[in-house]
Amino acid sequence: MTIETLDNIEDEIDALAEILHQCVLGGASVNFILPFSMEDARAWWRKVQGSIVFVARIDGEVVGTVTLVPAKQPNQPHRADVAKLLVHPKARKRGVASALMKSLEERALVQGRTLLCLDTNSGDDAERLYHALGYTLLGKIPGFSIPTTGGEPKPASFFYKELAVRG
Repeated sequence: MTIETLDNIEDEIDALAEILHQCVLGGASVNFILPFSMEDARAWWRKVQGSIVFVARIDGEVVGTVTLVPAKQPNQPHRADVAKLLVHPKARKRGVASALMKSLEERALVQGRTLLCLDTNSGDDAERLYHALGYTLLGKIPGFSIPTTGGEPKPASFFYKELAVRG
């Protein structure tokens, strides 16, 4: 497995859209509601600007992605958000998510981003992953977002991780 950053989203737009599409169809809570088309997925990726998109490849094929979103606020040059950690269903349980997060954290540190923040659906597998990677649960917000398939809003868990002690 290799991890790299994309200089141009268009170079892998179809692979990224496929991963996002499959994850949404599988119920991942990543801000979308069904119906969700491949064109919807491509359109979303084309709006990603000012962020660093990481991809994981197995045998040359893009199978996962995560995005580092640097905070834009002048008083938060040390902070970034983790967004859209996605692994294609066919590549799960192979360490892809952990490898992506490790690369993201290394890059964040290089850029002076020592505090990472993220959220996920409470009770999802991702919650266990973030705990295992050393993220601290800040808290849960009830009724935060509507599930992909619709219905009543579900709670979200918010995490943070300090990558280095600031002086």
